Amino acid sequence: MNKVILMGRLTRDPEVRYSQGENNMAIARYTLAVDRRFQRNNEQSADFISCVAFGRSAEFAEKYLKQGTKLCITGRIQTGSYTNKDGVKVYTTEVVVEDQEFAESKNAAQSGGADFAASRPTPSAASGDGFMSIPDGIEDELPFQ
Repeated sequence: MNKVILMGRLTRDPEVRYSQGENNMAIARYTLAVDRRFQRNNEQSADFISCVAFGRSAEFAEKYLKQGTKLCITGRIQTGSYTNKDGVKVYTTEVVVEDQEFAESKNAAQSGGADFAASRPTPSAASGDGFMSIPDGIEDELPFQ
């Protein structure tokens, strides 16, 4: 089975091109910065994963994704190779995107992932139906990201 699930932030805006021919199709390429779970010497580190989306997924990326957007994607790893203009064989590894979803609310993205503690609900924030309203950005406080 070849299945990949990643969550990270776009390192730059997606690069979108359209194939030539009768049925031109959108092809979007972007790189996700995925935090490593374990840190060495308390240093933050990340892996930079190349991703490619086709068709409607690529059109979605072109329209809605930009640098810094936090995404959760699923897909499959694809390897390949080509010979560059200098005659050197180059090997590639990328994730072919099958599904992509925003991994944070629009408000959290616009505030730059501001600390959730500042907007934590208080008991007085309960609505008339007895339920407490849950603010945007709660995803940042979940222990199982």
